[in-house]
Formats: sequence, C-alpha cells, structure tokens
Amino acid sequence: MDHHYHINVFWSKNDKVWIADVPDLKPCSAHGDTPAEAIAEVQVAIGLWLDFARDNDHPIPEARYRPAIYAA
Repeated sequence: MDHHYHINVFWSKNDKVWIADVPDLKPCSAHGDTPAEAIAEVQVAIGLWLDFARDNDHPIPEARYRPAIYAA
C-alpha cells in the first residue's frame, strides 16, 4: 500500500492491545497483539478509509502530521 501517512503505535493498558492510529485520517485506527500486527491492520484500515473517501467524493487529506520529535 503506497501512502505517506504517519502511524502512531502505542500500548493500550486498558484494552491490553497495541493500537495503531493515523492522525491525518480521523477516525482511522486498528489494533493487534503486537506492534507489527497493529501496523498491518491499520494499513488495511487506511486502504478502506481512502477507498470510502474516493467512492463518496470526500476530500482526502494530505499527510501533514509529524510527531513533536520531528518538529525541531
């Protein structure tokens, strides 16, 4: 899948799973038992998000989000 959206991956203590979140595509996230599984699942979710947007003439946001670590 070819996209340039940033993916945040973090552990959810409450849900006891890894969460992969795409800040530029609200609400686009997925979860998995491992970080790699969460990323693989969110790649599918991104594709579905983009397909839905295209099929319904919704705007597709540019990839703009950058974590604070890259802001400097």
